[in-house]
Amino acid sequence: MNDSTQSVTSSAPHHVYSNRYRYYVLALLTLGYVFNFLDRQVMTILIEPIKAEFGATDTQMGFLSGLAFGLFYATLGIPVARLADRWSRRNVLTISMTTWSAVTALCATATGFWHLLLLRIGVGVGEAGGTPPSQSLLADYFPPEKRAFAQGILATAPKIGILVGLFGGL
Repeated sequence: MNDSTQSVTSSAPHHVYSNRYRYYVLALLTLGYVFNFLDRQVMTILIEPIKAEFGATDTQMGFLSGLAFGLFYATLGIPVARLADRWSRRNVLTISMTTWSAVTALCATATGFWHLLLLRIGVGVGEAGGTPPSQSLLADYFPPEKRAFAQGILATAPKIGILVGLFGGL
């Protein structure tokens, strides 16, 4: 290792954190990501009662549970990731989690299809800022030889969220 590589390695952010703190952060990020996917299951579980309540068609419900959410989630992921690179990843993640949690809760107050559609778009907007800053933060907290493990743990969160959401809703 040459001098310039050694100085970069020794000043890397992951050297500042203890293993205990790293795994604490990993647990929090994973838990947040679990809730990200758990929130999505609410729509899946309640699709038939919502359809009956609002007199919606199958096409409208497909739009509500798929395209309305997915379009904004997918397209805003990139600009939010860029924002997280340029600003505070912690703040982007905090704002995103607060937004998707609040808007998910507000979905219970929807008075009709169009109202719920707007709220689902809001959920997609909020959730778009969850994954990119989380993955980036892990790169700071974990040294290169432990990053794959940390990313692997984070990657289990969607499966756990879906499992808990579907079993919890039965």
